[in-house]
Amino acid sequence: MKITSHPLFFFLSLFIFRTSVGFSATLPLQFLSLLSLKSSLKDPLSSLRDWNPTTVTSSSSSTPLWCSWTGVVCDRNTSQITSLDLSHKNLSGFIPAEIRFLSQLNILNLSGNAFEGTFPTAIFELSMLRTLDISHNNFNGSFPPGITKLKFLTVFNGYSNSFTGPLPHGITRLRFLEELNLGGSFFKGGIPTGIGGLPRLKFLHLAGNLLHGPIPPELGFMTRLEHLEIGYNEFSGGIPVEFGLLSELRYLDVAFANLSGLLPPELGNLTMLESLFLFRNRFDGPIPATYSELRALKVLDLSDNRLSGQIAEGLSSLKEMSLLSLMNNDLTGEIPAGIGELPNLESLLLWNNSLTGNLPQNLGSNAKLQKLDVSSNSLTGPIPPSLCLGNRLARLILFSNRFDSELPPSLSNCTSLWRFRIEDNRLSGAIPLGFGLLPNLTYMDLSKNNFTGEIPRDLGKSVNLEYLNISENSFNSPLPDNIWSAPNLQIFSASFSKLTGKIPDFIGCRSLYKLEMEGNSLNGSIPWDIDHCEKLLSLNLRQNLLTGIIPWELSTLPSITDVDLSRNFLTGTIPSNFDNCSTLESFNVSFNLLTGPIPSSGTIFPNLHPSSFFGNEGLCGGVVEKPCASDRMTTDDARFHEQPKKTAGAIVWIMAAAFAIGLFVLIAGSRCFHANYDRRFVDDQKAGPWKLTAFQRLSFTADDVLECLSMSDKIIGMGSTGTVYKAEMPGGEIIAVKKLWGTHKDTVRRRRGVLAEVDVLGNVRHRNIVRLLGCCSNNETTLLLYEYMPNGSLDDLLHGRNKGENLIADWVTRYKIALGVAQGICYLHHDCDPVIVHRDVKPSNILLDAEMEARVADFGVAKLIQTDESMSVIAGSYGYIAPVSVRVWCTSAHPQLKYSIFEWWHLAWEMRRFPSFVTAPFVSMLIHYKWTRKAIYTASGWC
Repeated sequence: MKITSHPLFFFLSLFIFRTSVGFSATLPLQFLSLLSLKSSLKDPLSSLRDWNPTTVTSSSSSTPLWCSWTGVVCDRNTSQITSLDLSHKNLSGFIPAEIRFLSQLNILNLSGNAFEGTFPTAIFELSMLRTLDISHNNFNGSFPPGITKLKFLTVFNGYSNSFTGPLPHGITRLRFLEELNLGGSFFKGGIPTGIGGLPRLKFLHLAGNLLHGPIPPELGFMTRLEHLEIGYNEFSGGIPVEFGLLSELRYLDVAFANLSGLLPPELGNLTMLESLFLFRNRFDGPIPATYSELRALKVLDLSDNRLSGQIAEGLSSLKEMSLLSLMNNDLTGEIPAGIGELPNLESLLLWNNSLTGNLPQNLGSNAKLQKLDVSSNSLTGPIPPSLCLGNRLARLILFSNRFDSELPPSLSNCTSLWRFRIEDNRLSGAIPLGFGLLPNLTYMDLSKNNFTGEIPRDLGKSVNLEYLNISENSFNSPLPDNIWSAPNLQIFSASFSKLTGKIPDFIGCRSLYKLEMEGNSLNGSIPWDIDHCEKLLSLNLRQNLLTGIIPWELSTLPSITDVDLSRNFLTGTIPSNFDNCSTLESFNVSFNLLTGPIPSSGTIFPNLHPSSFFGNEGLCGGVVEKPCASDRMTTDDARFHEQPKKTAGAIVWIMAAAFAIGLFVLIAGSRCFHANYDRRFVDDQKAGPWKLTAFQRLSFTADDVLECLSMSDKIIGMGSTGTVYKAEMPGGEIIAVKKLWGTHKDTVRRRRGVLAEVDVLGNVRHRNIVRLLGCCSNNETTLLLYEYMPNGSLDDLLHGRNKGENLIADWVTRYKIALGVAQGICYLHHDCDPVIVHRDVKPSNILLDAEMEARVADFGVAKLIQTDESMSVIAGSYGYIAPVSVRVWCTSAHPQLKYSIFEWWHLAWEMRRFPSFVTAPFVSMLIHYKWTRKAIYTASGWC
């Protein structure tokens, strides 16, 4: 506690003052009152820091120094304190009895503080008080008697406290009272009829209490009343007809007061009335025609009642009207055309009636319209083009009507628009360009109309758009490829909109948490980069034409809750990663072509209903009560143990001889390759028409690829199946083109296995698998088009000239590459259907993108492993043995073969610059990690 608020401060101050002026001096009562007040208050902000008694005698002026203290005003002639303003200073504590010594006080303002407890009756001793403001405190309990002592009181503001009990009856005897505000408390009982006898009262505010009973007709006798606010209570009956006598009334608010009956026509006599609030009652019947005589009326709110009949035509003559709200009634008929000509109209709110006809076509022509809500009616015709003429329209709500024709293009230029709802109408044509460029638009619902044509690309550029719904239209077009680029888009719904094409890549969807595209004709696969939508909660792609596999990245979303992929043509298995997805609540993949086991080790899938998996004959597991076939890999492995060691040795010598021959052929062939390339490439172009097969949306053609290659000799790689070139397309996109070797004579024989790469990679989507963009082919030549990897291969990084510069100090990058390779292989071995064994994993087939992310490449020797098929063929480059045959070669203990085993971990062993990083435990971790257990079937058999 501060010393200024301690009682000791009061006595210390008296001692200091008496010492300075002599003990025989008489202490001024005003000074005593202020010191007592300060000692009783808690002042955490030190707002009264200048109330310092030690400086009282330091001034030579005849005016007491306390007259200059904060909040204190004195009479110039008598030096008596006439005003004390302590408002909004965060004060608390209590008001002491010594305040009565301020006998000449006219104004006391304690508002906006934290006073509580019962009202201090000592204030009633201030008989000269004219203004008393105690609003915005927490005084509680019944209001004490004694206010009649303040016989000159003209303003009493007790708004927003916690008073209980009846209204203070003494106020009816304050004949000079002009303003009375006792709203915002918990007063009960009825309004005293005597209030109507206060002859000077101009302002009466009793709203927001617990008052009940009928409204006294006597209130209509206060002929000087200008402001009457008594709503938000629980009255009974209706509005007294005597209110029609309040000829000076400018503001009348009896909203939310439980009133009923007919609206009194007598209110039409209030020619000075500017604001009339009667909303949220139970009035019925028509709007009285006499209200057309309220010439000064600016605001009329009769919403949330039971009014019927038509909107009075005479309301169109109220030229001062700025807000007309008749929402949620039972009004019928047409909207008077003259309402569209009101010169000051800013808000027209007619929601939830039974209005028919057209909107006034000149609505908004005054260039002041800000809000228009006519939703849930039966309005027809076109939308007026002048609604945003003044570029001030913020809310346009027209849903659930029968508007037809096209959207006015002027709306797409309305930069003030932030909420736009026109769903459930009959609007047609294309969506105009420009809505995505509106800087304030946050909510846009165009669903349940007849829109056609392309969806504007600019919607993907919207800066503040959070909600976009285009469902139940007839676009017959694909989604723009940049639709997810709107940075704040949270909800996107496009169900049953006749969308075609593929789902755009999920780049830039970081704010999206709900995605609905049910019931369309979307094809292709689900983009693997869906994990960019890191806030996604709900995904609904039900009833489309989607193919491919379920991307495992979907299971990595941290908050995913609901997934519905049912009624598509998805293949492969359900990614086992879903075992670790703890947020999932529903997962429906019924009626697809899925195979394999349903995840069962987590807490989600065992509790799902079997109907979530119906229609997938290949699925098995406990949920569908269908046992899975046993894995035959162990049996296949056992056969390798039975092969004699001499057979293994013979194969080694055969491979060594094959290597020597192959090396000779490779050297001889490479010498003449460049000399013959241009001629052979021209010959290839003459071997028949070229066909381009695209696996995603491309911005170039086969002719663009051929023209680029004919002018390029940028060879970036060469393998056993072809040569790889770097090619820049006309649009600036850089791709890698792999030209497969072989002549027409051996095309079928030599390219048959290589073309498996097209079938495999065409449908593979994983961030650690190099993406195949397309394939160009004719009768002689095949060109595979890949995404370009600017950092080359892992082999270049490990063994190239610049390996020291690239990796000498960045073990984090090394770990990232190792993990990326493993994740790519994990994907092939676990989540593909059929399972893929690469059979040629080596550093030269690991490519690195711009972010040093590893991408597994070169599937030319890949083989698809069906559930019931084993593989015993040795395949791949020299120096590498496929993982399936590891246990065979371990038994031979041949040094060269031992090295070939560790080619699988080439990355780790080449990182021996950091021995603390590449250790036996690290390798052991890789071996026993989930994605290696199946890749190398039995690690225990290693040498």
